[in-house]
This record gives sequence, C-alpha cells and structure tokens, in this order.
Amino acid sequence: MNETPPTSTPTVVKLGGSCLDDLADDWWDDLARHGRERPLILVHGWSRPLKQLSPRYSEPSAILRDRYGNQSRWTTPEVIADIKTVSARLGDEVLGRLEQRGITAERLIGSDGLVSAGEAERWWWRDRQLVELDNLVGPVTGVTPSMLKNLQPGHACLVTPLARNAAGQEVNTDADRAAAAIAGALGATDLVLVTDVAHLLIDGEPVRRITARAAAAFRDTGATGGMRKKLRAAGEALEAGVERVVIGSAAVTDLLAARTGTVITRT
Repeated sequence: MNETPPTSTPTVVKLGGSCLDDLADDWWDDLARHGRERPLILVHGWSRPLKQLSPRYSEPSAILRDRYGNQSRWTTPEVIADIKTVSARLGDEVLGRLEQRGITAERLIGSDGLVSAGEAERWWWRDRQLVELDNLVGPVTGVTPSMLKNLQPGHACLVTPLARNAAGQEVNTDADRAAAAIAGALGATDLVLVTDVAHLLIDGEPVRRITARAAAAFRDTGATGGMRKKLRAAGEALEAGVERVVIGSAAVTDLLAARTGTVITRT
C-alpha cells in the first residue's frame, strides 16, 4: 500500500465529548498513522465528562434555547471552571494516547489568545418566557493561527474551545463551530467531525454525500440538536475555504476516504 507523502497542511478533527470514551485503541492507532503524514489539530467537546462531573449538568435547566431556537449550555464562571477541570483530565488522556503512538502533542486553551468571540445572545427561553440572562457564551469571530505552533507531521495540538470576548471575558463557544473556524484560518483542506452517529440521516436514511446548499436546507427544516450545530459548522468551514467536511463515527482515514460517514462539499 502506498503511503501519502508528508505535508504541512493540517487535518482538523473535532472529537465529540459524547464519544471520546468509546474510541477504541485501533481508532487511536489510525489517527496516529494519519498524524505521521499531516499535522493534527484536535478540538474536543466535553458534554459527557461534564455530566459525569455533576448530575446538575444532565438537568434540562442546564441547557438554554434562544429566541431563534438555538441551544446553548447555560454558562456561569463556575461552569467555566468545571469545563477547565474536565478538559484538563481529558487533555491528559488524549495527549497520552498520542504520545504512546509516537505523536508529540500539546494542549492549548482557546481563550489564551487563539479564539475570539462575539457578543452573546441576551434573550433566552425560561419557563416558557423569553427573559434576559447573562450567559458566558459567544460565537467565534476570529482565530489567531500564529498561536498554533510546530505545525508539522508527527505533531498534534489539542484545543479546548473556550474563547475570549471583546470585554475580556472567558466564554464557552460551540466546539464544532470553533473547529470550523480553526480549519478555515489554517487553510486546512479537511475538517472531520467525529461524533456518536455513523451518518447524517434524512428521513431515516443515511446520507453518504451532500452539497453545502442541501445540508443547509435540511439544517433549517429538519435537523435538531447537535446535528443542527454540526451542519452549521460544516457550512461555515466550507465558506472559509475548507474543501470538505466529513461527519461520522469511524476511523479518520475511513472517513476521509469516504468509506463511511457523510461527506459535505461546496458543490
């Protein structure tokens, strides 16, 4: 089998917080093989680790919905601290798995100069009423690529997707959309969104390939929850110059080879 020659163009992989515990050793073996050919930027979620930390994060009140129907975790300074706690543990595990396989690795918190965020939505539904709430969240508005150093094959950077807003506050931001912004800023050709579902499903049927336009139409009419955010992130990545976005639960090389998962392209 011919190996792909090494390149400095990174692959950006978002690791869903709901599936990290389920990734087997051979999944990590595959990622390391890919990482010997390309630099790796890994962006992680934290949904399951946060729920494991405290039962309050599994309560319906922990999730807010804005006036446009978008979901967000209700984030306070205490939640930011808990995110950092579980992310540090998760980071040690991920970096350890990579280093055991010969990939040097480092961790970067997005709010330490990498990711900037805009203003948070102020109005949220609570008890069937639209009320004004302080919520330490914000959409990604910029990425400083120079913060990601040593982008070369054999090296990985794990990003915790917190951000800093214009007021200097540390805020929570969506990990899928943060990964999309990072991929666009770095000129990555591929963004892989690793999740706990094998494919995008439309009308109960798996979708192997779809255009950005069709994906956006489904996002606005049929997608819900986490998939809605993933499709929004995919659209933003493609608009930023990424060539393709792949969503799925398999090994990264299988997803990139389109042997499984859903491939989203501009046309």
